[in-house]
Amino acid sequence: MKATARRHGSTFTHTLAIRGHEVTTDEPRDEGGQDDGPTPQELLAGSLAACTAITIEMYAQRKGWDLGAVEVQCEYEQSERGQPAEFDLVLRLPSSCTAEQVDRLRTIAAKCPVHRTLEGAVRFEQRVESI
Repeated sequence: MKATARRHGSTFTHTLAIRGHEVTTDEPRDEGGQDDGPTPQELLAGSLAACTAITIEMYAQRKGWDLGAVEVQCEYEQSERGQPAEFDLVLRLPSSCTAEQVDRLRTIAAKCPVHRTLEGAVRFEQRVESI
């Protein structure tokens, strides 16, 4: 998977190119940006929320469960360097779900690819190239 951020304008606004799609990211005005899009940190929370929702829905579909509306809310505050980040996920499922379905979906939610990436060990490689 690859994402490329390119500066767009004269402040912190960047366009993310991802597999033929474009997403704008920026900083709020009080941080010196133009608030043209979500911050990278907000995109991280959004990625976890979206991945969790999709994982729940894919599992339900495989089980033949018609869930209807599903909503996942993710909140987190950036942690201090060296400290673990804490994510607060709220799964909003239809009241028609049985206790067994809710329990199973809660378990499956924690297995989404973004969740697994965030809880695992992460390494970074970085290099500089001229453009």
